[in-house]
Amino acid sequence: MHSSYPAIAPQSAGVSPIYSASMSLIVQKYGGTSVADAERISNVARRVVETRQAGNDVVVVVSAMGQTTDDLIALATDVSSQPGGREMDMLLTAGERISMALLAMAIRDLGVEAASLTGSQAGILTDSVHGEAKITAIRGDRVREYLDDGRVVIVAGFQGVDPESRDVTTLGRGGSDATAVALAATLGADVCEIYTDVDGVFTADPRLVGTARKLDEVSYEDMLELAGAGAGVLMARSVEFARRFGIPVHVRSSFHDGPGTWIKEEAMEQTVITGVAHDTSEAKVTVHGVPDQPGIAARLFGALAAEDVNVDMIVQNVSTDGYTDISFTVPKEHMESARAAAEKLVPDLSARGVDVDPAIAKVSLVGAGMRNHPGVAADMFKVLSEHAINISMISTSAVRISCVIAADRCDEAVQSLHDYYLAEGATE
Repeated sequence: MHSSYPAIAPQSAGVSPIYSASMSLIVQKYGGTSVADAERISNVARRVVETRQAGNDVVVVVSAMGQTTDDLIALATDVSSQPGGREMDMLLTAGERISMALLAMAIRDLGVEAASLTGSQAGILTDSVHGEAKITAIRGDRVREYLDDGRVVIVAGFQGVDPESRDVTTLGRGGSDATAVALAATLGADVCEIYTDVDGVFTADPRLVGTARKLDEVSYEDMLELAGAGAGVLMARSVEFARRFGIPVHVRSSFHDGPGTWIKEEAMEQTVITGVAHDTSEAKVTVHGVPDQPGIAARLFGALAAEDVNVDMIVQNVSTDGYTDISFTVPKEHMESARAAAEKLVPDLSARGVDVDPAIAKVSLVGAGMRNHPGVAADMFKVLSEHAINISMISTSAVRISCVIAADRCDEAVQSLHDYYLAEGATE
């Protein structure tokens, strides 16, 4: 990173979770479903213009339209068996450029000046990892110049530039959310609004649990755990940005004007359980018959790290006759890399073999209140046992308990846990 580029830092302290009567700086992010077609782009333009005409400065971050990113990935695989990371990033960043330009046109047609910027034009600097780059700094001078000129600024999400190679990079899953919150921190925004196709953060996925309730507010800590446990409404990296720089985040629906869910330092009411999350995007890998000796785990997970495999949960079974099994979970997209790395080590480790099970789900209870409420884990295991749902792995933190179960029992597990802890009249 060039030393002349400032690190991400808020421009003002003590931001408020509500809009002041005086001019505020608001960062709004709109996901792919919010800008999926011309009609929806026009609706977003009207919302942005209303925010600007209320006396606020507005920076907008947009994702690619609808399924554009998936379509571009499919095109790449049609023309190349091994599309390179650099060219894939060059291709995928086109999706957000389309969205930002169209939105700028629609806003100008409503009588408000607007300017669109790519991630690199907005000064979003990243490391050099194509496809999974991390923001290292933001130089917001050009964004501020346009704001000072009275314009709405639209920034392409999900992308930046490596200042060393000057190559375009993409930020991976949740990249547009991360772009929005990082810009809010850099510019000293009063709030970052994340507009999506749901009304906010719920006590469980409302597509699985009809009685799930929208939460008015969630603490940064609980939201980080919910995001990490599979609640896809907001990605963990954007929540971490918000917590680090004290940026209130308002998760809202882009299809109506009702309030959503505030993500902030502390929620007013600290319940025992905030929500039930689930994740079916991981696979379980088991290395069988590993000698129970010091250094074995270090060699195994060192090999996985060398292949850029992200490991989530890890369980080592009780040693039998000097041998043990080591199980761990990885994203399904890393499953084959994990299998290959583990199998390559089997002869050196004197292990008996490697199994991979993609048909798993992780169900989690999240709530800061469980710190001072004993028995949550016991009750969770009891509820699952009453439904004959077997647990193969367990992981905990101070505010989360996660269990790996069979994927075909996921819906039932989420519903039963929500009924026990969070349904109307449930006792925590």
